[in-house]
Amino acid sequence: MAAITAKMVSDLRAKTGCGMMECKKALTEAGGDFDEAVKVLREKGLSVAAKKADRIASEGIVDILLSDDKHTAAMIEVNAETDFVAKNDTFKEFVKGVLATILRDKPADIEALLALKYLDTDFTVEGKLKDMIFTIGENMNIRRFIIVEGVLSTYIHGHGSTGVIIKFDADEACEKNPGFEAFAKNIALQVAAMPVLYLNKESVPQADIDAEKEVLAAQIKNDEKNANKPQQIIEKMVSGKIGKFYEKNCLTEQAYVKDDSVSVGQYVENTAKEFGGKIALAGFWCYERGEGLQKKEDNFGEEIATVSYTHLTLPTT
Repeated sequence: MAAITAKMVSDLRAKTGCGMMECKKALTEAGGDFDEAVKVLREKGLSVAAKKADRIASEGIVDILLSDDKHTAAMIEVNAETDFVAKNDTFKEFVKGVLATILRDKPADIEALLALKYLDTDFTVEGKLKDMIFTIGENMNIRRFIIVEGVLSTYIHGHGSTGVIIKFDADEACEKNPGFEAFAKNIALQVAAMPVLYLNKESVPQADIDAEKEVLAAQIKNDEKNANKPQQIIEKMVSGKIGKFYEKNCLTEQAYVKDDSVSVGQYVENTAKEFGGKIALAGFWCYERGEGLQKKEDNFGEEIATVSYTHLTLPTT
């Protein structure tokens, strides 16, 4: 077997990003064969990834990549266990690489994405993900992604805490207007700043409207002041209150955050008139990092309680 030199360990570490001891062990196991040692580390990476798969990964990053013509956008959420890793340049470069792979091949779902070749490497996306888990030492997960095509605006808030894509139905006169980019960015900022469920009133499912009306009717009836009001009066009161539901949850009905004297819909109409063309909101997509995921909670007291003190030497008096 070839002698394992410091340079061999250093070269393997530079290629894989793994620790010195892991690299030395891999070279020893591979009999000094560099390529075989890389393979050993990758295979171990699969094992390490499997062991870490049940650990909570609710931190991470939301990121967006636009095509060169700016008419296709890919947005992704990739989770890790800690925000420390989410700020790591290697992790962020990996996410950018996955986004570039998505724009290149346009996979239909996560399963298809994981099977794709990662950039111009020998890895699949899944293989690269598991290699990252082994290298960095945390569980990671590609949670979701979306591809949107058309006239777009994008926004990333808080170093990847929130991502927004807005799609517009706009004619060429408006899209080419020098002020369109700033206008479109304002709509993306609106979605990032204000929780929104629907694009407009027309897009609200009837089931959601009926459910909201039931809640409003119950609230009205439970108010002692309305105890003797007839049903038709209660129905009119519900109809009056449902407008507040639209104003809160529909993007076009929300008060525009930079000028609450107008709604977002009115801001769009006013801008279209100013540009001398046509603009309509066609869709929006918003990812919030870790939304709906279980959060990791560290119990320091419990951790201390489980530490063994048998190795400590207590001072004598």
